[in-house]
Parts: sequence; structure tokens; C-alpha cells
Amino acid sequence: MNNPPEEMLLEAKDLKKTYTLGKRFLQVLRGVDISVRRGEFMALRGASGAGKSTLLHLLGGLDAPSAGSIWFAGQDLATLSERELAWFRNVKVGLIFQSYHILPELDALENVCLPARIARVDARDAEKRGRELLTRVGLGARMDHKPYELSGGEQQRVAVARSLINAPELILADEPTGNLDSRTGQEIIELLCALRDERKTTLIIATHDAQIAARAPRVIELVDGQIR
Repeated sequence: MNNPPEEMLLEAKDLKKTYTLGKRFLQVLRGVDISVRRGEFMALRGASGAGKSTLLHLLGGLDAPSAGSIWFAGQDLATLSERELAWFRNVKVGLIFQSYHILPELDALENVCLPARIARVDARDAEKRGRELLTRVGLGARMDHKPYELSGGEQQRVAVARSLINAPELILADEPTGNLDSRTGQEIIELLCALRDERKTTLIIATHDAQIAARAPRVIELVDGQIR
């Protein structure tokens, strides 16, 4: 008996993105087609400037394409209002950046809980989730530490926990090891893979590192704004 096909979570069709720089036009994406099934782990490879970050920003609803369409679980993102897009980014997608982007005035637990509080999750429930996640990523003893009291690897672990607080269906990690030494970077990738296996979350990692990309069952390469 054949297994039923996996559900398609994310589809992008003929994506193009052009930026206007004064009198010049910079075409970053030149017609990208991509489909990602629910629960899939995919690596997006490419040199710096190939368009990886731009593509992830479009897929995560942080920016809009100049042309083309993006569908998430059957919903065309272009049809969403600004308020609906904000909800989509907060609840459906977990974003992890190279530069961590955690708030310096908040401690680790407050940073992790922030997306849940924005989603109006009860404060006690949000804190419980946050404590569980920080413990899971190895920071159970450092929840009340501010970012300046944490190493780069620890700050990225906070960012990983924060990305999971609302139980997103999709995690987008943009060069998540780029500011880390090789050993710490490998630890972060191990952590992401383990959490993805536990939660059956769809994971897309953008990286220029061939060793990191090799961890993914599926790898696509972006060259000069196009899928090779």
C-alpha cells in the first residue's frame, strides 16, 4: 500500500526581487521556483550576495516580492493584510538570524517570551514555555542573564528558543552559525536538527557552509538570484 503524499507547506512561483538604488536597479532574485513539504529539512546554499537572505525574507513575509507569488498552506501571502502578515510572521514562522537580534535590555527569558506575549499568550503560560525551551537549549541556569552576559553561542541559543516559543510550522534560519566559531556553530546545527526532529517542524537553513548543508536531506543552490 502506497503512503499518502506529504502535504505541501510552502510554494514560491517565479519570485523576483529588484531594489532601487538611486538611479540604479539591483535585481537580486530572477525568477525562483521552490516547493517545500510539511516537515521537510532543506538547506539553501549560495555565496554571499547570491540572494539567500532576500529569499528567506520573502518566504517569511518580512518583505514582498517584486513579482511572483508565495503560498503558505494554501494561502497566498499577497492577499493578507498588514495585520494578518504580522500575525503570520509571529505565529506561523520562527526566524533565526546570523546577528541574533535579541533585545539588549531584556534577559534571556524575557527575550524568548516576547513573541508569545505579542501573540497575547497568557503571561504564566508564556513563561512556562520559555523556561522549558531555555532548559532544552542548555540555558536553564542563565535565564535571567542579559545578552551582554552571554557568549555568542548562548545568544544564538536564546534566538533558537525564541523562534520556537509559538510552536511555528516553519523555521527559517539565515546563516545561523555565521558569527560563531566552528565548534559552537556545529552545536547550534545539532540543536536545530534535534528540535526539528522532536517537533516535526519544517526547517530551511540558508548557509554557504558545505558541511552544514550536508546535514539536510535536500539541498538547493542559489546562484546569481536563480536556483541552479
